Amino acid sequence: MKFPKDLALVLAFTVCPVAAAPQSAHVWEKQEITFTAANSYRNPYTDVTLWVDLSGPGFNKRVYGFWDNGQTFHLRLIATRPGTWTWKSGSSPDDAGLAGKSGSFTAVDWTETEKTENPLRRGFVRATANRHALEYADGTPFFIIGDTWYALGANRFRWYDDDKERPIGPGAGFKDYVRYRKAQGYNWVNVIAAFPNWMTDGRPWHIVMDDSARTTVRSAWVEFGTGSAKNMDNEGGRPFLFPGKVPGYEREFPDMDRINPEYFKYLDRKIDYLNANGFIPFIEVSRRDAGLCWYKYYGWPDSYARFIQYIFSRYQANNTVLSPIHLDIIDETVSPDDYTAAIGAVERRFGPPPFGTLLSANANPSTLENWGEESWVTLHQTGNMREHDNYWYLTEVFNLKNPKPALNGEPYYAGYRDARGPGSANYTRGAAGGSERDNGFVRSGMYGSFLSGGLAGHVYGAEGIWGADIEPAAPVHMWDAFQWASGAEMQYLRRFAFSIGRRYQELVPLADLVSPNKTHETLAYEGWAYCARTDDKQIYLAFFEKGCPPSRIRGARLNSVYRAQWFNPRDGTWLDAGGGTLSANKIGIIVLPDFPGDADWGIRLIYDGPAPGMTVN
Repeated sequence: MKFPKDLALVLAFTVCPVAAAPQSAHVWEKQEITFTAANSYRNPYTDVTLWVDLSGPGFNKRVYGFWDNGQTFHLRLIATRPGTWTWKSGSSPDDAGLAGKSGSFTAVDWTETEKTENPLRRGFVRATANRHALEYADGTPFFIIGDTWYALGANRFRWYDDDKERPIGPGAGFKDYVRYRKAQGYNWVNVIAAFPNWMTDGRPWHIVMDDSARTTVRSAWVEFGTGSAKNMDNEGGRPFLFPGKVPGYEREFPDMDRINPEYFKYLDRKIDYLNANGFIPFIEVSRRDAGLCWYKYYGWPDSYARFIQYIFSRYQANNTVLSPIHLDIIDETVSPDDYTAAIGAVERRFGPPPFGTLLSANANPSTLENWGEESWVTLHQTGNMREHDNYWYLTEVFNLKNPKPALNGEPYYAGYRDARGPGSANYTRGAAGGSERDNGFVRSGMYGSFLSGGLAGHVYGAEGIWGADIEPAAPVHMWDAFQWASGAEMQYLRRFAFSIGRRYQELVPLADLVSPNKTHETLAYEGWAYCARTDDKQIYLAFFEKGCPPSRIRGARLNSVYRAQWFNPRDGTWLDAGGGTLSANKIGIIVLPDFPGDADWGIRLIYDGPAPGMTVN
């Protein structure tokens, strides 16, 4: 069975009261079982639960399905190992069209050639044994090189049925952006499954909903005026139905208890296309600005928990990382504890994702600070506090007694100074998008975060892209931001990390190995240095932002020699430092030569043995 080049393969089983004939599938290959309810329901989204009990080699779990309009329900599953798999369905309430069905299939592994064609065939991503980095299920390293496509589900990432290649510009479509980033080494995109999608009403973004309680909510996506992604509908419409339940605003605010499956059908094909091209979507169910309205009018936490489970069950068989909330701002929504209540309701009723999908969230300043060490999070993130003083939050995660992989999921956005939109305050610590100074700020986030403990990888962001800005009046259009050099330079971070092979997963962040390593400018992106070293002192990787003074590195093996090369993060090339070797003195200090130029630089030091005539301790 050949895997399609442009779409994820779905095996559709026709269900019947007796077991279906055995069918063949690959491991980690999404399959879909379709059911037709015998009864009609007022609101199948809220009134019906469908599941199958799935058994296979090393696996015996309940897997949940979802309503997909009319009387149609789907259940998506995968086989995690080769062998024979069986399933039997159930439902609540008991429905003759949903419950009591059964089937079986045989799963076979992909060939190594097929895995090379698409590395996602190696399985879902998981933590490495040391719990600091990521790998596929077969143990192959996975290093995130990601982008922020929050509006992916909308028409702003236009879907063309044909595969014609269009230049990056106003006519480009979703597939063109996938091709463009794939050629630059990207393998991950951030997606928000469903902005609540208020009607675009032209009102100010702060609206007082209850004069007595002075409850303030946001009219989503009018925050930044005409440059924002406020119109988030696609060919299937908006994700929720209208009218809603907010008194006086029924026409503007949707009904969070009535979804529109047609919207998600169009999101499905984009998620499938990403997987077929080797991309892992990080899917967050909603943005935090829905929280206050949802909490006040829609039966929190149960209503929100239902939506979390809907998204999780719809995409559980895709190779994804899932998130219950995009919590980039914590003072304009309900509290992290309120989201914990909804997440806990999902876990109690449905359990964790059945196939081991990692759970994370865009957080401010970090998932650790928001939810603690012993929480539902299995992949930590930092973000939104963007300057170099905040990369430390990754070091905090790294040093936990029970660590988990981590990355900076929303660092400095390229063009963050002058693309905030009409009528809003400029971000004075940023730089003009596409300028070399702006590129350097982005690289600070890349290398500073990685060497501070973000060994899972890194996500790029840019004004124009995160909001999918396409309007004529937008300060930055998405197709222009896609072509900024800082986005292309992301691929060199992976080259830097993999220059020491798998051993990048063993790096321990310790900026104080570089002396000096900080200026007094905390809210900035220049003048600081970062360093990580393996415990055996054999390997160092370090990075110096523009403006760093001459430095030395300490903690090396005494009286030893290290092979030394500078790394140019603008083009991914290496240049010998100090003639190719540098020496550590009798107390383990290596004095670095001058930088090759007035810019930011990385360095790699690899132990090469004792200095001539010396014995190394």
